[in-house]
Amino acid sequence: MDYSILDCKLTDQTIFSPEMEKSIYTREYTLLLEVLRTARERAGLTQVELASKLDVTQTFVSKCERGERRLDIIELRNWCAALGITLDELIRSLELAISGSAES
Repeated sequence: MDYSILDCKLTDQTIFSPEMEKSIYTREYTLLLEVLRTARERAGLTQVELASKLDVTQTFVSKCERGERRLDIIELRNWCAALGITLDELIRSLELAISGSAES
């Protein structure tokens, strides 16, 4: 049996997946940051107050809001809880922002 077709590098990304733009550089991620900041402001919290609720530094909150530090899904869920909203509510706001910006 000829196994030569199996002789390929599994680490060669060009074979198995097209190169994708990192999500932090997308319009959608920028909108997520805007939605997060707006949600914080609507909750009447400063970055310092949110940081206290999350048990992190104000610098951490600032870096997240500016896109310098990425939030994973669990951190995002905790962020929402600290703001008094659900993750579902945040996603709905994000979807509205994305669809609204697509119409512009």
